[in-house]
Amino acid sequence: MKLDLEKRGSLAIHCVVNGPIQTNTYFAVSKGEAAIIDPAWDGEKLAEVFAERCPDARVSAIICTHGHADHIGGVAGLRRALGPDVPFMISAADKDFMAGAIESMREMWGFDHEMPPTPDRLFNEGDTFEFGDVVLQVMATPGHTPGGIVLFCAATTGDVAFVGDTLFPGAHGRTDLEGGNEKQVIDSLGKMGTFLPADTLCLIGHNDTTTIARELETNLFMRRGLRHYR
Repeated sequence: MKLDLEKRGSLAIHCVVNGPIQTNTYFAVSKGEAAIIDPAWDGEKLAEVFAERCPDARVSAIICTHGHADHIGGVAGLRRALGPDVPFMISAADKDFMAGAIESMREMWGFDHEMPPTPDRLFNEGDTFEFGDVVLQVMATPGHTPGGIVLFCAATTGDVAFVGDTLFPGAHGRTDLEGGNEKQVIDSLGKMGTFLPADTLCLIGHNDTTTIARELETNLFMRRGLRHYR
């Protein structure tokens, strides 16, 4: 895995907590363009909130870090509100995983999420997505789901990674849900700790943010995963 660490462009980030299990949806805005990352629930409402918070920006993409229902449930509504020309993007490995993940969450907790439309672009490790004057770089981080990804941005405003549910402060995402794998997620944490800069702000799928430096000090799972890369 090789990341381009040269800082370029500026990124403003807005977080909206939404959905039945309090998912963090992010509006990432650069030079009048935006990516909406992990729309959890009620996409039409998220479109309204986006218009209020970012009135001078247009949405260039809807991107999901993984295919669990609480991270893709608002995609269909967003597309209706924003129009079919706004592309939906997710990893290639989670494309066919979404329907089963939605059904699993319905059976477990009774949450009914709408199936997203067919993705317009499928990400693999090393892919990039440019909007405004920044670049999102794709890192494959399986374990929470088979196709979990981290979206890393080296911006002049600071290194940022949208990590979905791969990483939580001092911990990692659940592996007892559809598609989970304990060994893979620990290896993915080691990969993040090895290749992401220490100052990277990690924007988590639920609850608070953290940094790679903090996790290298305190996250025993990440430290265990580092052995894979040393």
